[in-house]
Amino acid sequence: MTYFQSKGILTGLAALAACTVLSTGTPVLADKASNTLNVAFAAEPEPLDTYKIAGREGLILARHIYDGLLYKNLDTGEIVPALAESWEFTGPLTMDFSLRKGVKFHDGSDFSADDVVETLNTVIAAEYGTRYSISVDWIDSVEKLDDYKVRINMSKPFAGAVEMLADALPMYPHAFFAQNGSAGMAATPIGTGPYKLVSQEPGIRYELERFEDHYAGSPKSGAAIGKIVVRTMPEMNTQFAELMSGDLDWIWRIAPDQAARLESRVQIISAPIMRIGYVGFAPEAIEGNSPIADKRVRQALIHATNREAVVNAFAGGASKVLNTPCNPAQFGCEQDVTTYEYDPEKARALLAEAGYADGFELEMVFAAMPRPTAEAIAADLAKVGVTLVLNEQQYAAGIGKWRAKELPAFFSNWGSYGIGDAVFILSNFFGGGADDLVQDKEVAGWLTVADTAADRDVRAENYSLAVKKIADEAYWMPMYNFNVNYGLSNDLNFTPHPDEFARWWMASWK
Repeated sequence: MTYFQSKGILTGLAALAACTVLSTGTPVLADKASNTLNVAFAAEPEPLDTYKIAGREGLILARHIYDGLLYKNLDTGEIVPALAESWEFTGPLTMDFSLRKGVKFHDGSDFSADDVVETLNTVIAAEYGTRYSISVDWIDSVEKLDDYKVRINMSKPFAGAVEMLADALPMYPHAFFAQNGSAGMAATPIGTGPYKLVSQEPGIRYELERFEDHYAGSPKSGAAIGKIVVRTMPEMNTQFAELMSGDLDWIWRIAPDQAARLESRVQIISAPIMRIGYVGFAPEAIEGNSPIADKRVRQALIHATNREAVVNAFAGGASKVLNTPCNPAQFGCEQDVTTYEYDPEKARALLAEAGYADGFELEMVFAAMPRPTAEAIAADLAKVGVTLVLNEQQYAAGIGKWRAKELPAFFSNWGSYGIGDAVFILSNFFGGGADDLVQDKEVAGWLTVADTAADRDVRAENYSLAVKKIADEAYWMPMYNFNVNYGLSNDLNFTPHPDEFARWWMASWK
């Protein structure tokens, strides 16, 4: 289900209030007097072994239960210590970590180097089946230097390593994990995080309690809410009714029209997320014989598209028009770039200059984007003489045609794994790989340096050079960043973040 769809939604607050309040699992009372946060997800959380989870629902629960060596403060962009007190690159392919002492797992066992070594050496093995190989394929091995010091030996330079270690790679208790494996961790999640799981009906209901022995100095310390109850509730109407009745405190991914109807009754917050929409142009497609091969045509297409109107009509909320091929919330996403305002007259002039005064026909495949948005782009381009032939595909089919160099234009979206670093987007499309139909060697060279350097200043400088040229050459038409609408109890203080990881340990009651 995309952010632009919702099934079976009734219209009007009267219909919402008339819904029968249904619950899955044990009934709960939601008020701040009980200090219990009641949450609903429409999608079922996956089993709680972080390394096997793809969906945000399971990952959100996991981040409350588990900790990583490091943590990223998205409010400041700073990487801070978590289970590791300090870390340093001791060579081009080695990172040493001094671990925090006095940390307890939820089962009472002590955290040490053994837990880091057992966890990471297990999940990097191909047979373990870690869901996203990009998260661990840069690790060659992990060795214990002493009880509270470990070394990660890298298999390749990877600037995203620190980002991945910042809560995306949690530590498991070594003895339990060695004996019980992934299935055991999913059945009995044991972490060092600010909340411990006290009961679960997998995929249905989860109950977490604040871990009173959570270690001092944790970047997740200070949780104010004592208990969190999470239920799977597929019907959004039921979620709306329970939120308004006070039986729920937190829901998300509310369709824009429903958010507008609810906002007079509950708190509605629209927040930007890491995912962005884009139209990729392919100068190398069709053996370079497409009009897209001409820079002036690419620039004209961007000038001809009223992206602001598209955002207002189809995204709304916290979504904004983008000028860069990355998300502004990501490290390395330079914003001082060439911009292309909506200017149909300038578009016509550029097309005439390129020899297309009478226009042309262009196929655009779109995948994982709503048809009305693609149709709006087509309508704008028609005004300057460009006939856009829309071809809707499933993402796998669409990206297959793109990689076969059969598409001059591809309209889709990219989420960067929810990580705030340009390493997780730019090289995928401009680094010389299968999805790069630009093949600009200068851009790819800058990205290689930025992707592999340990020095953040060097990374920022080279990403800046790459992003500026991508914008100058109009290799992409960035569209907008996606947003999520949250529905909250009027009693709740909650701050959303662009990585879509709800940080309930930061929430509190008014």
